[in-house]
Amino acid sequence: MLRELKTFVMVARHGTFAAAGQQVGLTQSAVSAQMRVLEQSLGVRLFDRSGRNAVLNAAGRHALPLAEQMLALYTQMALPTSAAEWQGELRVGAIATLQTGLLPEALPRFRAAAPRVELKLVPGVSLNLLSQVDAGELDLALLIKPPFELPKELLQVSLAREPFVLIAPLETDGDDPLRLLSEQPFVRYDRRSFGGRRVSQFLREQRLNVREALELDELEAIVRMVECGLGVALIPRAGLWLQRPTRLRVLELGELTFHRELVGVLRRAQRQPALECLLHCLAEVAKAEQL
Repeated sequence: MLRELKTFVMVARHGTFAAAGQQVGLTQSAVSAQMRVLEQSLGVRLFDRSGRNAVLNAAGRHALPLAEQMLALYTQMALPTSAAEWQGELRVGAIATLQTGLLPEALPRFRAAAPRVELKLVPGVSLNLLSQVDAGELDLALLIKPPFELPKELLQVSLAREPFVLIAPLETDGDDPLRLLSEQPFVRYDRRSFGGRRVSQFLREQRLNVREALELDELEAIVRMVECGLGVALIPRAGLWLQRPTRLRVLELGELTFHRELVGVLRRAQRQPALECLLHCLAEVAKAEQL
C-alpha cells in the first residue's frame, strides 16, 4: 500500500493523474488504477474528478497529511538518527535579511555539526517561500512570520524578533517619530509583504496619514533611498543595513515599538535531524545577538 500512498500524495500535489505519473514513473492509467485500489481499501472516494483535474474532496484532504506522515515514518526507518551521520542535500529558502544576517553566523556551526550535508540556498520573499515549502519544493523556509494560521501539516519554529525603527536622512530635524512620519515624505515597506503589513498596521493604529514617496520591498534599497533624502521609513533593525556605515538618523519608537518575528517553516512530515540542527544553530545565533 505504500506505493499507492506515494502516488496519492503526488496526485494531490500536482493536480492530475498524468502529472503525478511523470513524478513516479507510471502511466496515467496505472495511476488511476492505483487510486481505485486505495479508495477501495479505505472505503471512501478521495477525489472530486472533473475533466482532467483530480481535486481532493473532504475525505482526501483528511487523508493527505496522514499519508505524508506514514510515508515519512517509513522513510525515517532507514535514516540516520543524528545530524553528524546525515548526508545529502537540503533545500533551504531564505529572505534577504536572513541570508546576510543570521545564516552566515549559523552556517559554520551547522557545518561542524553536520559536515556531510549539502545546503542549497534559495532566495525569495516570505509568501513565495511559504508556498514552496507547502508544495514540497523546499525542505525549510526562513521568513517573516505569516499574519495568518498555517495549514496543520506545516510546522513553524520561532527564531528571532526584530524591532522596527524610524530612519531619516542625517539632515532631518526633530526627534518625534510620529511628527516626522506626518511631515516628511514616506518610503513604504511594500504593504503586500509580511513585514510591510506590520508597518501598515502601525500606521492605522496611530491614525497616521503619510505622504508616500515610493513603495518597495528590499530593505537595503529602502535604506539607500532614505540616505539620498527621498523621505523617512519604518524598517526592522536588521543586520543587513547595520553592517556598513550609513548616512542615517535611527530613531527608536519607544513605547510604540512593534516587531517582526523571524521563523523557520517546514512540513511536519519532513522533520529530521539535519533540519533540527540548522534551526538550533540559527536560534543560538539569534539569542547571542539579542544579549
